[in-house]
Formats: sequence, structure tokens, C-alpha cells
Amino acid sequence: MPHRFDKHYTREEARELLPQVRQWLAELNRYRDDVARYEKRLSGLAESGSDIGGETVNNWIRALAGMQATLAEFQHRSIFIKDVMRGLVDFPAIIGGREVFLCWEQDEDDIEFWHDLETGFSGREKL
Repeated sequence: MPHRFDKHYTREEARELLPQVRQWLAELNRYRDDVARYEKRLSGLAESGSDIGGETVNNWIRALAGMQATLAEFQHRSIFIKDVMRGLVDFPAIIGGREVFLCWEQDEDDIEFWHDLETGFSGREKL
């Protein structure tokens, strides 16, 4: 039976990536906050009829580019972000011959849960 994903992680492989994943999630949240802050400034400038070019636009574009680069790190490794703010991440895996996700949330110390591809967080089961 063909698999949906090309890359599958063992629990150990996913564990080894957790320090980097934590760093990327922190970066994404910083960029998200920056984008929101710059968009608010740009909106205020537009409403006042001011020129919206310059440093604020450049910073907004840099934040968007940083976010895109960080998201590409996840995509390149076939790691799926389910919720950036919660730090909810899925790693494709094979358990018992079935394709599933190893499921991890940033406040958890280790990867201890999995779920079927269709069930999501609510279907998490202990490894």
C-alpha cells in the first residue's frame, strides 16, 4: 500500500529534532508578532493618508520573509505545524505497519503520543 508521505520518523529521530523544532517555533512566534505589529502600524499610516513606504514596510517584508524561511525548514523535513501558538507539531511515522503522526506539543518534554492521520489531536494515544 503506498504511503501518503515520503519521510517517516522514528520516535528517536523526532526526539533528536525537538531542540531545533522548539527554536523554529519560537522564531515563528516572534515573526508572527512582528508582522502583526507592522501591519497595525501600516494600517494606521494608510488610514491617516500618510506615505506607507519606508522602514515599516521594509521591516514588515523582512518579518514575512523570516517567517517563510522558518516555515520552509519544517516543510523541507516533512514536519507539520498544526498550531503555531500552541507549538503543536506532527511527524509522519509508521507504527504497526500503519502510517500515523507522532504528535508533540511544545510544553511536553518528549514525544509520547501518536494519532491516525485523520483524527488529529483529539485522537492522540500514548506510545
